[in-house]
Amino acid sequence: MNAQTTIRPGLALGTTLLWLSLIVLIPLAGLIVKTTSLSWDEFVATVTSDRALSAYRLSFGASFLAAVVNGFFGLLIAWVLVRYRFPGHRLLDSLVDFPFALPTAVAGLTYSDLYVARGWLGRWLVPFGVKAAFSPLAVVLVLVFVSLPFVIRTLQPILESVEQDLEEAAASLGATRWQAFRLVILPMLLPAWLTGFALAFARAVGEYGSVVFVSGNMPYRTEIAPVLITIQLEQFSYGKATAIAVVLLSASFSILVLLNFLERWSGEHV
Repeated sequence: MNAQTTIRPGLALGTTLLWLSLIVLIPLAGLIVKTTSLSWDEFVATVTSDRALSAYRLSFGASFLAAVVNGFFGLLIAWVLVRYRFPGHRLLDSLVDFPFALPTAVAGLTYSDLYVARGWLGRWLVPFGVKAAFSPLAVVLVLVFVSLPFVIRTLQPILESVEQDLEEAAASLGATRWQAFRLVILPMLLPAWLTGFALAFARAVGEYGSVVFVSGNMPYRTEIAPVLITIQLEQFSYGKATAIAVVLLSASFSILVLLNFLERWSGEHV
């Protein structure tokens, strides 16, 4: 009999459930309970106000765009790091983790300095009407930076496990390199790609530290939902802050469940 089916989890399972409850479940439950300080009408008015809706659109829209961009370039970078060896390979591979180690405030300051009118890049972009600082575009750019490693690090182990013999077999049957990638490799990568996409999206939705430096935090224009929560807290409106937080929590959880379903479905149909 399989050892996995005979060994009971016992203490390990109990410790796991206790730790997850203390770290995740109880705080989330407390957040939801805190919203009961508002009446239902106050809750609806808070989470559906024009300012809140504008913040939701920017937060989720910019996070989705950042995840899409990272989905493409993350796959490309992971492919290059796994399939090719070149001078500086190890340095490039280590730079992928740089957004993990860099404080988000430093990332925000760096991007704001780069793209302002007198910045290294801004001086060339602003004359053409490209405002990459204190604009929605600035939010997308900084979210791309902080969430890129999630896609690359999710895809790399899968690419390393894919044998190049599969591509050679496809080529021997007359397939081009693009056809071999699209019909043979890509279906194997799809579950991992969806996982990386979901992680990048979730990381971007929760980003705060870097965005406040590059967005300008202008209501109805460049104000993201986490900033609006902070503003409500500074005004001692704890009920309104938790109400907006619950909306973010619910929307993020729903999207992650959907992506997890798509990941499982794609894994079963590969």
